[in-house]
Amino acid sequence: MTVAAQGPAFSLWEIPFGYRGSWFGFSPVVAERTYAEEVHLVSHQTGMHPILKLVPGAETAITATPHRLTWSGGGGRIDLAYESADTARLRGRGLGLRLLAADPVLTPFSGPYFYQDPVDGSYVFTVYQTGRRYRITLLGGRAEPLGAQALGAAERGVVLDDGEWEIAVEEYETARAPYVSTGSFEQVAKAARAEFDAFAAAVAPWRGDRTPAAELAAYVLWSATVRPAGFVTRPAVLMSKHWMDKVWSWDHCFNAIALAPGLPELAWDQYRLPFDHQDAAGALPDSVTHSEILHNFVKPPVHGWALRHLPPPSDQAGSYRLLERWTAFWLDARRAPGRELAHYQHGNDSGWDNATTFDPERVVETADLAAFLVLQMRELARLAPGPDASALWTERADRMRDALLAELWDGERFVARGVLSGRTWGGSSLLDLMPIVLGEELPRPVRAALAAKIERHLTAFGPATELPASAHYQDDGYWRGPIWAPSTVLIEDGLRRSGYPDLADEVSARFRALCEKSGFAENFDARTGEGLRDRAYTWTASAYLILAAAHERRGRP
Repeated sequence: MTVAAQGPAFSLWEIPFGYRGSWFGFSPVVAERTYAEEVHLVSHQTGMHPILKLVPGAETAITATPHRLTWSGGGGRIDLAYESADTARLRGRGLGLRLLAADPVLTPFSGPYFYQDPVDGSYVFTVYQTGRRYRITLLGGRAEPLGAQALGAAERGVVLDDGEWEIAVEEYETARAPYVSTGSFEQVAKAARAEFDAFAAAVAPWRGDRTPAAELAAYVLWSATVRPAGFVTRPAVLMSKHWMDKVWSWDHCFNAIALAPGLPELAWDQYRLPFDHQDAAGALPDSVTHSEILHNFVKPPVHGWALRHLPPPSDQAGSYRLLERWTAFWLDARRAPGRELAHYQHGNDSGWDNATTFDPERVVETADLAAFLVLQMRELARLAPGPDASALWTERADRMRDALLAELWDGERFVARGVLSGRTWGGSSLLDLMPIVLGEELPRPVRAALAAKIERHLTAFGPATELPASAHYQDDGYWRGPIWAPSTVLIEDGLRRSGYPDLADEVSARFRALCEKSGFAENFDARTGEGLRDRAYTWTASAYLILAAAHERRGRP
């Protein structure tokens, strides 16, 4: 049996094989920067947990496309496709498979227990780490169990011989009816492909030869989307189905913008998810995932800026109230007495965790924060329920913009100011240039100075987050050098609205080329373009889609 592969093909060591809505994927990445020899079923419920390892009976080559994962070798083949968000189908022809528990040790508080279910004859793992069950139902061929009902350390799993066989693998809670096939394997794979094709057509209908990474970018988003569960109250695009398996409270904005033109309802789900967990002070959480909400830091208020790029909300009054409370948090809880400008308590609050702006002090008034709040208050003025509220937000925005220019612009650059010490300093971080997002609100000489400084950060691959000539620059320094998607999108948008379309075009072109060369990593080496850290990051894929869609709309060669 031979089946022609449909692209886009991708490396499983870069991007996990997944399915929209599913909380598990298939990948050799089993922990942060940890790669196993075998592909694993990895669940993201209650955290990232490798559950089952898939060991073929011979050395194989692995091919991955959006709807099919294939092992080929030893004169045989294994295929895998998703039937639904919680069910995968596998079949083998001339190649055996050992489907084994990733963790060999069962204790009273961790590990897998394995047994054969007398109700339907299926084989079941119940796993402490996720609190879920994983059921293997034999649909054809022969299966041999290993370690059924074993305690302590043991090899547990199912062995499938090198004849013809087929199984279904399900993730569920406590009980469900015996598995019943919905169709042949080829029908299942075809349906999965149709699901993905419909998604890609919605989010990137403009894709073509000039946008060679668009379909794979769509796959990264599609496969990282999970159905509501735990603290995830809506269909959500995780940042990754590698180890960055959360929704952070600014990352989600870029995913929302990328989805908005074709899937506005899903886009609004992304935007609103952190607001479902807004606390009594109005603050958004730092991050949300299946079984954890963190409030120890916040993220920058880019949400007003993001609203400019989303379709009108169906509930304008509700959106206004949520954004009003988030803005009030910064004005009430993050302004020292007598100060007009708000402050971060740590670099993590800015999203630029270790940027050099925060080297002298951490509790800091920065120009980017003021700029984002100005834009957010402008959006509140636009959404306000009446003229009085609109006028109030306009006046507040004007006052903060004026304070930004009067207090943090030294005539050549924006500086940061320690809230407790009162001292100011300039630096070499791209963060200090982010007020370009204010566009036409800035005086022309300020825009010109920012644009010139941004150009100095521009490498062959895009804007480095630390000036490459700086003594603090590090190739893999997180926010101290590498190129990141969100800063690129914000910079490009600000340059365009500041009257520098040619420089904005260059930023866009270089970043798009970077993604086409190196994929959708969390960040990139600014000198070489190599992908760094988590290699399947959704806001990077979204940034590519945002920039590519805009470029295609402009119709430029």
